[in-house]
Amino acid sequence: MPTRIGVPWLPPGAAFPPTSYALREPDGLLAMGNDLSVTTLLRAYRRGIFPWFSDGQPPLWWTPDPRLVLAPDRFHLSRSLRKQLRRDLFQFSIDQAFTRVMRACAAPRESQDGTWITDEMRAAYAALHEAGHAHSIEVWQDQELVGGFYGVNLGSMFFGESMFSRRTDASKAALALFCQLHPAHGITLIDCQMETPHLVSLGARPISRVNFEALLETRVCTENRWSWPHPPARFSEYAARYKLAL
Repeated sequence: MPTRIGVPWLPPGAAFPPTSYALREPDGLLAMGNDLSVTTLLRAYRRGIFPWFSDGQPPLWWTPDPRLVLAPDRFHLSRSLRKQLRRDLFQFSIDQAFTRVMRACAAPRESQDGTWITDEMRAAYAALHEAGHAHSIEVWQDQELVGGFYGVNLGSMFFGESMFSRRTDASKAALALFCQLHPAHGITLIDCQMETPHLVSLGARPISRVNFEALLETRVCTENRWSWPHPPARFSEYAARYKLAL
């Protein structure tokens, strides 16, 4: 099997190598090539592997060590975010605008040069969404999409991919609601992929790749409980329906 920059080049449909083969620099780079079909993406996520690459590059596959994870019941709800939710200014929906959320996440940002959410990636995850494995949580204000995030659900795992905000605390509010709803959608662990100060401030913590893969073994084999697209509703309406409390 030919290699480039020290990692294997995979033809379409090929099996991924053992994750222990991943590079330490750059952290977690495991393989190049393969394809972005629904089948390949599901095989990758079941092993904690995800694609991340820019325009002009082949698919690059990653499994960093350590891995950042968030237990929904460990989400840190700050006083300011609690106050924001109680103001009830946002409406939240589930799986009502998946492609729009992806496009918003791909939009240029001051803190980054370019985007890894390419047209190829958007098409691949749209197919995952149609297959029932990729989902979005949207935040609306005055009928405008102002925040949200998307990711992949397998069993009781949610693999977070990207989020965006056009209003203060919009994406954090979406994540707060998502974590409060975890008994309803059956998610027991959120994969945040790589460590950032922002995610750590929300309660995420790093664990070793070995421990992360052990957690996957007991979570991705369970049946998905995600079966409820939800039209826009205010936090107070979710709270009443699902008996949530702030």
